[in-house]
Amino acid sequence: MVKSTSIARIQDGLPLAATVDDEQAESALLTQKQQAKQLFRKLANTTEQAASVESGPYFLHYMIEDGICYLCIADKSYPRKLAFNYLSQVAKEFATSYGQEAQKQGLRPYAFVQFENYLQKTTREYLSARNSNNLDKLNEDLNDVTRIMTRNIDDLLNRGESLDKMSTLSSTLRDESVKYRKAARNVNLKAMLREYGLYAGLVLFLLLIVYWRLF
Repeated sequence: MVKSTSIARIQDGLPLAATVDDEQAESALLTQKQQAKQLFRKLANTTEQAASVESGPYFLHYMIEDGICYLCIADKSYPRKLAFNYLSQVAKEFATSYGQEAQKQGLRPYAFVQFENYLQKTTREYLSARNSNNLDKLNEDLNDVTRIMTRNIDDLLNRGESLDKMSTLSSTLRDESVKYRKAARNVNLKAMLREYGLYAGLVLFLLLIVYWRLF
């Protein structure tokens, strides 16, 4: 299954959006998320627009479109074709929603935190390879993954990174994850208020009328 998803701009490695993972997943995927962050900084010079990068029990599948990298961390047992169908769907929606805006200079990290809602919804759709809809996707010839290279993470990242640098990166990643999780919660809360705020206000108003008449 797809464990986590990140979107970044490859010209400067700026993170644009990501899934909000629970603490258990965050801990289990810490190494892979560190590697993904390093990978984003190196992809500006690559000619490979899509690849599957092996890292421990996972694959980091990525594809690049219009200078934006879409990356997901998935179990090795999860079908590559399904993973790249997932990334294609995410890329299409992100480009439609934020294509021009994502290229602007001066953006803050995770400027499109609201896209996390779409990522979570789509991740659930691709949760199981045995789902009938996903079986149909596996039988389609939308993505010829046989031409997508499989690489080892050490082939793409510099060997011998200092422990200090890795420790700093780990600490930064944890801090960013906490901030992103808070921002995503705020976005979800605002969405709920927009959707249900009118009804809540109406109920409160009726309760006040009842209270005023009774007391």
